[in-house]
Amino acid sequence: MTAYVLPLGQIGMPQIILIVIVVLILFGGRKIPELMGGLGKGIKEFKKATQEEPENTTEEKKDEN
Repeated sequence: MTAYVLPLGQIGMPQIILIVIVVLILFGGRKIPELMGGLGKGIKEFKKATQEEPENTTEEKKDEN
């Protein structure tokens, strides 16, 4: 099997502008703040969950020994 790699290049200002225009067309100006707020909350909860140490890990380790 041969793997093919597509030369995507770097993302420049014209590509970013095009992406912003497409997002505005798809979601509209009113939905974007709601989407970004939801995304921010999701990232915040994910970071919180990864930083918290589960309570049962120390108890499970004691039980295994």
